[in-house]
Amino acid sequence: MHAAVDLAKPGVDWTDIVIRFLVAVALTGAIGVEREISAQPAGLRTHITLGLGAALFGLLSVHGFDAYVAGRNTNNYQIDVTRVASQVVVGIGFLGAGAILKEGASIRGLTTAASLWASAAIGLACGIGNYFAAVAATVALLLSLVFLRAPRGWVRRRLARSLQTVIIHVRHGANPSAVVSALHEIDGCDVRGLSIRRDDEGLTIEADLKADPRCDLESALGEISGYDDVTGLDLA
Repeated sequence: MHAAVDLAKPGVDWTDIVIRFLVAVALTGAIGVEREISAQPAGLRTHITLGLGAALFGLLSVHGFDAYVAGRNTNNYQIDVTRVASQVVVGIGFLGAGAILKEGASIRGLTTAASLWASAAIGLACGIGNYFAAVAATVALLLSLVFLRAPRGWVRRRLARSLQTVIIHVRHGANPSAVVSALHEIDGCDVRGLSIRRDDEGLTIEADLKADPRCDLESALGEISGYDDVTGLDLA
């Protein structure tokens, strides 16, 4: 008969476990603070919770089955210590999807979703005791989140084409063709999508516009808002 094994006892001492969790909390918390400053829906508590949970999964993945692995030659247990960690990588996608928001033609939250995914990896690294990789990844992520804001803004202002949604209200009984033609004639701007719906107050024209940096979109839309048949204009 085989000797009983203590399945609850981890392969590392309790002090090391606490240190791993504290490092995970500190590193992912730093990322969460940056997201809080950016007023993102997933901030400090979300990143810390994610990192701490990932650290626990990493710890369990590597050390939670030591008793089975040690006795592999004397029993029929087949253990793959990477399966728990691999499921964290897959499962975090559902949480990241919840941080992505669509507002008109714009999509927000992609960077936060990516930071959650990276925080899970940082937590896993802490859980298995790879502090150097965890710290290096945290530093690189924070540098990219903080110091790439200005270059990103310059690229968007100077080079990128902006995608915006304009909603134009036309009085009841008016012909919207003049407004639609004016949208297509804006210099440096392409109409990517357009819909017209009728309600009790008149017509509503909703158009997705992709404008070059040289396009003075606000001035062009200001001229359209001055049409006699236009009762309102909103830019999302």
